[in-house]
Formats: sequence, structure tokens, C-alpha cells
Amino acid sequence: MRKFLTRYFPLIPALVVIILSVFSHSCANTTQAPKGGLKDTIPPVLVKVTPKPGSTGIPVKGAQIEFTFNEYVTVKDPKGLYLSPPQKKAPKFKLKGKSVIVYFEEELLPDLTYTLDLTGAIGDNNEGNLFPGFTTFFSTGDRVDSMYITGSVYDCTNLKPIKGATVMLYKDHRDSAVFLQRPVAAGRTDDWGFFSIRNIQDTLYRAYAIVDANTNNIYDPSEDRVAFIDSLVRPVHIIGDSIPELMKYDMKDTVGCLSRHSDISLNVFKDRPSKQMLMNKKRTGDRSAYVSFMAPDTRIDSLWFKGFPAEKVITEFNIQQDSLLLWINDSRRMPDTLHLFVKYWKTDTLGVLQPVTEDFKLIDENKPKGKSKKQVEHQDTICPIKLTATPENIEQDGMTLEFTVPPFLGYFDSLSFKSINPKQVEQKEKFKIERDPLNLRRYIITPQVKFQQGYDYVFKVPHRIFKDIDGHWNDSTEVKVTLPKDEDLSTFTLNVTGVKEKYIIHFLDENKNNILREYIIDTDKKLVFPYLKQGKYCIRIIEDINRNGIVDTGNLLQHRQPEKVKFLKTKDKDTFEIPERSEIEQNLDMREFMKEY
Repeated sequence: MRKFLTRYFPLIPALVVIILSVFSHSCANTTQAPKGGLKDTIPPVLVKVTPKPGSTGIPVKGAQIEFTFNEYVTVKDPKGLYLSPPQKKAPKFKLKGKSVIVYFEEELLPDLTYTLDLTGAIGDNNEGNLFPGFTTFFSTGDRVDSMYITGSVYDCTNLKPIKGATVMLYKDHRDSAVFLQRPVAAGRTDDWGFFSIRNIQDTLYRAYAIVDANTNNIYDPSEDRVAFIDSLVRPVHIIGDSIPELMKYDMKDTVGCLSRHSDISLNVFKDRPSKQMLMNKKRTGDRSAYVSFMAPDTRIDSLWFKGFPAEKVITEFNIQQDSLLLWINDSRRMPDTLHLFVKYWKTDTLGVLQPVTEDFKLIDENKPKGKSKKQVEHQDTICPIKLTATPENIEQDGMTLEFTVPPFLGYFDSLSFKSINPKQVEQKEKFKIERDPLNLRRYIITPQVKFQQGYDYVFKVPHRIFKDIDGHWNDSTEVKVTLPKDEDLSTFTLNVTGVKEKYIIHFLDENKNNILREYIIDTDKKLVFPYLKQGKYCIRIIEDINRNGIVDTGNLLQHRQPEKVKFLKTKDKDTFEIPERSEIEQNLDMREFMKEY
């Protein structure tokens, strides 16, 4: 024993220190909150609704709906509290414990079924996890309406689904209702453009959709986009348990969201105004100005500037005929203020077109003050021109020559076009030049040569061959083009048959944002799209009903839908893959294709 103590006693103090330090650390952990841990990703759970869904006899004044959750929540987006039919003032809310109490500043209407939707409105207090949504329903009468209708809303130009559009149903079938009244039932579209309007009466409705800029649930043509159904609609479904179209989906659940059935489909467009009046006017230069009108297809009887003969005025309408560019082709010194007179047909207070004459003073605000001749910059004394050519499109579209100001003198024979082969041997080539019928300042240059790989093609505008109405001559300019020679590029060919109407064919990028190529056809034709990089593309086909070469929007009051738009589909997708170094050919029978619209 003595030997043991003698041998190990010196180690006892160190052992005590180690034990105390271990226990001290352990005890400290028991009194502190644990650090870190898993992030809360679970959204709030709704545990109680008061009054219960389907309740009747709700008072028209002082009504409120209480939603109680399993945790403390907050209202992330008050606009997500959506009442149908909507009131002038949106629902209000207050928080009480784990509950959200929704109340209404206006009285409810008697004997009417209401729905209150919470989609996207509520999240938990800690991590902001959104409550997926819930729709409750109640009646101020003694019964609850039990029908529902579903549908989808798309953009008319690219057929992309529109999120947050307001779909509205009216029992008043007059055209003016959507401008003056709020609907008798309404709903909003989700990320997929899908909507369901539930607890509605079994009756005939006029259906509209609007992208509601000021969220007032009334169509404002100056701000909103709109869609409508040509015929009246009537709900055919009765609300029941476990109906997929009435469930709340995770918007990332592609299969579930796409499996829902749509009763109606609406294509949203920007309405062409029907009321005609002169909207804007401005002097843009010493001899130039513009005027714009509210509605297209403006009817102008006469137009003149005070002190200048009418034949001295050059006018250029845009294709919609709602904007007019003006130039005075006169070498005299221009006054600081021009007096413009326009006699045109304007909509009066009764909505009838009547001829009126309006006059305006146009001041040259851009005219330099006190600038001497020595201070005048070079660009102020030349005829501005723009020469454009795109290697990928030159075989199809040629080149363009565009003037900022109309030229009144030009020596077109002085233009030159040449090819340069790989050995740097130059050769003069033929070309054809024509004025664009829609733009008097733009010319289309069509080379009369078969383009070859490895060759350079140069188009030149020499110095001082064009003179504009300001008396300025042009500088020399040229454009040099070489065909793309990347061996990885591909070609897509579309053989179009069964063409009986005029169609606009757009070759677009995957996002449908950029028009890479365009064809306008009215007969069977082989369309070739060369020099394509590997990637995804899509083809948009527009039925050009009025054969004006542009995509026309609709008109609500005239019951005219926007022109039909479809995308060429492969494997149920409107995009297709172009691999490297490939030549792809596809047939399209336009008669069968447009039948499916």
C-alpha cells in the first residue's frame, strides 16, 4: 500500500484536474441552448377555421374569418388574401396568437356565396415557410352554391402561361360590364396559368381574364391586358372531395400541375384602342417632327405646316397607322416654331368619328443655342446612314441601307458590291436594290450571287452620293460579310405544304424571346434555316388573317381575337433540339396543323 501511494500519489492532482474539467464542460452544455441544428423547412399547418367552411347565414356587416395554425405566422403578401366576388376594398387582416383574422371593410352582399383564398399569403414567423394555401367558402344566405369552372390563361404571342392573371365571370353579358363592374365571381392564376373558380351558380357567364395592373378587378384598357371567350360559358362540374383541380399543389410538381383539366382557355393581348384622338406631337429636328394617335388605322384628310406648300411635306406612317413621321423638304431656313395643322377623324363624346382640324406649335428644343459655325460637330453636317448585314441571314434577307432623314438626291449607280476569294482576287458582283414599301427611308439590297464559304463580300457606299433634305451629304461606309464557317453548325429545313392562307413563320430561341429568322409565306414552300448552333429552338406560326405581315392583336369591343399563334411541337414539347453537324428536315401540313388550334 505504501509502495502504491508512493508511486502514484504525484499523479492524483493531475487526475483531479482532468476529471473536474470534463465534468465542468458537461455541466456547461446542459445549461446552454444547443447551437446550430436543422433548419425549419416545414410550412405552417392550418388546424381550425372559424366559421367552418360551408357555413351559411354569415352576417353582411362585421363578418370575419379566423384561421388558426399550429405555429405563429405572419401575412407575407396581403394581396394573397383574395375574396370572390371581389369588393372595391381588399380584405384586411389582424394577427392574434397563432391566428390570422380576415375582415372586410365593406358590407357583404345578401344571399350570396363567397370564397376566400389564402394562396401565397401566409408564412411562418421563423423561416418564412409559405403556407401552401387554402380556400374557405361561406354564404350570407341559407344555401351555398356548389358549381366550379377551371381554365388556363396564356400570353397570345408566345403561349406562355401567365401567373397572377385575374379571371372574371359576369352574369351581365353586356360588353360594357367588364369596364364598369366588378365580377360576380373571380379567381387568380397560379405559376402554370391555371385557375379554378369555385362555389358559383349554375348559370351562363361572360368570361374574361385581365392582367390587372392596379388590382382593382375592373378592366382598364390603358393599363391592363385582356382576354375573352367568344361564347358564353356555363359550369358543368359539381364540387366534391378529392377533385384534383380544386387542390393546392406545389408549383414544382410538374406532373401534378399539368394533369389538371381546363374547361376554358384564354389568350391575353393588349387591346387595340377604339377611341381615336391625337395623343402626342413633337418636333424632332430642324425639319422633322412626329405625331401619334390613340387608335390604329388613323384617317387623315389633310396635313400641312403654315407657310409651306403641302407638296413639300414628306409623311411616313407606321404599319399600324397610329404614328406618323413628318419632314419638310424645303431648303429655306426653318423658324424656331413650326405651326402644324392636322385634319383627321376624331372620336367625339358620343363615341362617333367626326372630322376635326387641330393645330399645334412645335418648338425646336434641340436646336443649339449660340453655337458658332466653328463649333458645329461633324455629325451635325452629314447625311446619317446605316448599312447592315448579318452573316447568318444574308442569303435570305440580303442587306439593308437605312437613312435617318429621307434623301432627296442619290446616285445609286455609284454603290458597289464585290466578292474576294481566298486568294484575295476581287470580282465585281451584281445586286438589286429596292425601297422597303413600309419605310421610305429603308432600302433592301439583294445580292445576285451564290455565296460561297471562304469568300468575303463587301458592299460599299462611297462618299457624297446621297444628299438628304437638310442639305447634308453622306460619309463613305461599307460592310464586310463572310459566311459562318464553323464546322459544328447545323441546318434545319421545314417543308410546308397545304398553305391556303398567309402565315408568318418565326424561328425563335428556346425562351421564345428572340426572332432569329422570319419567313412570310402564302404558298407551299421549303424553308431553310442554316448556320444553327447546337441547342434548343422553337418555331412559331402565326395565321396572318388580314395579310398585313405583322402579328395583330385583338379588340374586345369588336369581339376580335388576336391572330392565331401555334408552336410546332415535337414529343409534346414546343422546343426541339438541334445537335451539332446535322441536317434535319421536317414536313408540316398546314391544313392539319391549324385544325388543332
